[in-house]
Amino acid sequence: MASLQQHEVGDQEDDRHRAAEHEQEAVRATGRGKSKKATSAAGLKVTYGYHLVEGKMPHGMEDRHVAEFRRLEDGNEVGLFGVFDGHSGADVAAYLRDHLFDNILAEPDFWDDTMAAIRRAYHRTDRKVLKKKKKKKKDGADDDRPGRGGSTAVTVILLNGETMVVANVGDSRAVVCEAGRARQLSVDHEPLRERRAIESRGGCVTEIHGDVPRVDAQLAMARAFGDRKLKEHISSDPDVAIEDVGDDAELVVIASDGLWKVMSNQEAVDAARATRDARKAAVRLVHEAVRRGSKDDIACVVVRIR
Repeated sequence: MASLQQHEVGDQEDDRHRAAEHEQEAVRATGRGKSKKATSAAGLKVTYGYHLVEGKMPHGMEDRHVAEFRRLEDGNEVGLFGVFDGHSGADVAAYLRDHLFDNILAEPDFWDDTMAAIRRAYHRTDRKVLKKKKKKKKDGADDDRPGRGGSTAVTVILLNGETMVVANVGDSRAVVCEAGRARQLSVDHEPLRERRAIESRGGCVTEIHGDVPRVDAQLAMARAFGDRKLKEHISSDPDVAIEDVGDDAELVVIASDGLWKVMSNQEAVDAARATRDARKAAVRLVHEAVRRGSKDDIACVVVRIR
């Protein structure tokens, strides 16, 4: 995703650009959108906004997102919202952004057995990630970047504005606000809570003072896409939940862990509720996370249901 800041080196105008770049924390993307018409029998008009910022870690931006509405050939409307937090590179996160929702919707029984369809799509997408062929560098050596690293995924599909389908792998999170109260929709796949499953596959969970628990002293989550070298010990099986959009539902916050490391679920929805504009809500959340000291990349999508 191209940076919003572009400058040439050498003159005073460029120095001002650099100062502005630091003040904006290397923003990568920001925007808003809405359903083309009321998306439910109740006449709800759903809007969304997103905001991404590059963190202060020694690597480029690794988070990716999806936020869009699609009108399908059968007349159904789907809202597609997702956050993908890459690690050891952005390749896998970018691949998920480009393919995961298409793979889900392509499942022939998506409407009849949605949970099973999503699980199959997650597994098939992960297999495609792991099978991506190596490219050649100019000197003829293997370039393993396409298969390098891994990514989380949290996806929210809004069906005709009436039903939410939430699935996730990893520690990116989706939280709904209902009558002012936060409720987590996704499951944080942490190594400690899945120690038994990891060890049953021959892996181990390491706990080193001053660091988070990790699978095989490497990965800070128990489930992820990619991560070829750890795949025997981790899973890409998603947790999936389907529920009706209740009368109390106001908004959904979907974000990578760069936000959740410094904000509780309730703090996030409180901040998002402070404005009716979904994009401004996403901007507010990201800026607050940065103000609280988050150094990680952050991708945040806010979906306003009412």
